[in-house]
Amino acid sequence: MKPQLWIHARLVTCAAGATDGYGLIDDGALVCEGEQIVWAGPARELPPQWLQVAEVHDAQGALITPGWVDCHTHLVYGGQRAHEFELRLNGATYEEVARAGGGIVSTVQATRDASAESLYLQAQRRLKALMAEGVTTLEIKSGYGLSLAHERKCLQVARRLGQQHAVHVRTTFLGAHALPAEYTGRADDYIQAVIDMMGPLNDAGLVDAVDVFCERIGFSLAQTERVFQAAQRLGLPVKLHAEQLSDSQGAALAARYNALSCDHLEWLSEDGVRAMAAAGTVAVLLPGAFYFLRETRLPPIAWLREHHVPMAVSTDCNPGSSPCTSMLLMLNMACTLMRLTPQEAVLGATRLAAQALGLHDRGQLVAGQRADFVLWDVAHPAELCYAMGANPRRQTIWGGQPQKETPP
Repeated sequence: MKPQLWIHARLVTCAAGATDGYGLIDDGALVCEGEQIVWAGPARELPPQWLQVAEVHDAQGALITPGWVDCHTHLVYGGQRAHEFELRLNGATYEEVARAGGGIVSTVQATRDASAESLYLQAQRRLKALMAEGVTTLEIKSGYGLSLAHERKCLQVARRLGQQHAVHVRTTFLGAHALPAEYTGRADDYIQAVIDMMGPLNDAGLVDAVDVFCERIGFSLAQTERVFQAAQRLGLPVKLHAEQLSDSQGAALAARYNALSCDHLEWLSEDGVRAMAAAGTVAVLLPGAFYFLRETRLPPIAWLREHHVPMAVSTDCNPGSSPCTSMLLMLNMACTLMRLTPQEAVLGATRLAAQALGLHDRGQLVAGQRADFVLWDVAHPAELCYAMGANPRRQTIWGGQPQKETPP
């Protein structure tokens, strides 16, 4: 197959060290061979041989960004929780709903009751909505099965989504998401069950990372560390749902295990920020959950900036606290609710989101990276963070190939 050359484009390279944050090249060109970018830069510097050997595509002035990396989703689940949304609007808190048998455990029952095919079809609709807005890589967590058979089912569905669509799926085992009803009052026993699940799931090739919900309504620091130690023995990287509802000091623990990311972080302390900075752990901001739960305490953005902690942005697509399949809306909310700059938001959905998944081969338009990118009918990347409800995506290129995805 011929190399593919894109001309008459405005490139948002998201390159590390770019002085303007975006790495914006006004009149740019980009060359792909196979699934890889082999050259990107100002059109005036394009080596002339590419014009002779490549198939040329005229971008007609489109803005080109790396494909979005949605680095925190719970995409595979059964049912929905609109009733709990209504309860909260009538005064119940998220924790009260969870303690009354709602919350995560209600989705667990719906997920256990659903067949693998039903889960696949439900998740496929969500995936197509994400892809329609330019997502080319995403993480899918388990955590709604909470038994070996059902966690396996969910992770197999996640793998199948990646195999049957033009998107790269990373799977995260979140067995320590909630305490299933059959383990009521026996949280330590359930943590042992989670540890026992991890090996068979990893042996089956279903796990890329391990996560824990460390919180008052989740699992303690000691229980979290047991899971991290088991992951470490298997050579699996860890992540953490940290400091969402209280300062549990989970971020500092995760940093000691060189966690890829800590996510949510509304109650993160400065000590936790320093620990993340020292470990190179990414802070994943989830404005959809912040908005949906009507939280009022923001993650400590100023501390994260001061200590140079990389900040990623993700949908947190899940039925209970962020039933959202719009990365563009998350970019807007990251700016309007969490006070990120548009540059920070765009980097947080590309290069830094890839870093939160341990992926260093995507998220930038530079030579050597995967050729996953999106053409947008806008003039400047700030517009992608600006217009609520707009979707100016013209085309997605995945692995160097133009995609014609059907609408969600």
